[in-house]
Amino acid sequence: MQKKAWAAISIILLLLILDQSLKIWVKTHMLLGESFVITSWFKISFTENPGMAFGLEIMDKLYLTLFRIVAVIFIGWYLIRIINKRYSLGYVLCFSLIFVGAVGNILDSVFYGVIFNESPYWPGYVAGTPAELPPPATLFPASGGYGTWLHGKVVDMLFFPLIDTVVPQWVPIWGGQPFIFFRPIFNIADSAVCVGAFLLFIFYRKTLSKSLGKDEN
Repeated sequence: MQKKAWAAISIILLLLILDQSLKIWVKTHMLLGESFVITSWFKISFTENPGMAFGLEIMDKLYLTLFRIVAVIFIGWYLIRIINKRYSLGYVLCFSLIFVGAVGNILDSVFYGVIFNESPYWPGYVAGTPAELPPPATLFPASGGYGTWLHGKVVDMLFFPLIDTVVPQWVPIWGGQPFIFFRPIFNIADSAVCVGAFLLFIFYRKTLSKSLGKDEN
């Protein structure tokens, strides 16, 4: 049990520090819509969203944040439960990834509206913006944040345009249109949730089904 507990704590702390450090750096050093190239298929592109992972918006911001908090409490309870029982280390780590990913985005939603001021747009991203670059957002600004508690925006920046091309003209309807795959912009927390859920689905479906039905001895 001690080995599983330390492994879970380690991966949660490591990914949470990486996630929040990158978000804070992007928020305080970049403008909304600004992007720079790491490779031809990987860019750091700053965007914010008030919704779910990958920029999806499905409900009111306050209700979404409260839903996330309830979900994290449940996942945390379940994680402690499986650590204390005879479940494999891999199974525990899958839920550790899901837990830390959920926590990472909750921190944005709960706190970012009051600890950051509004990020201005990068000139050229919006038509008519001045040529002079405005300063990026400030952490703990004297004038206060851009929102209130529980109404912060989630910071996203990881963009992987693996295919960036134009649809051939002979293709009906979409011919001549730009095509990008993979288009969503996300963050480390989103990645942790997706990787944890994917590994859980591939390797531990039976374990999950049994654990939700009856505890293992």
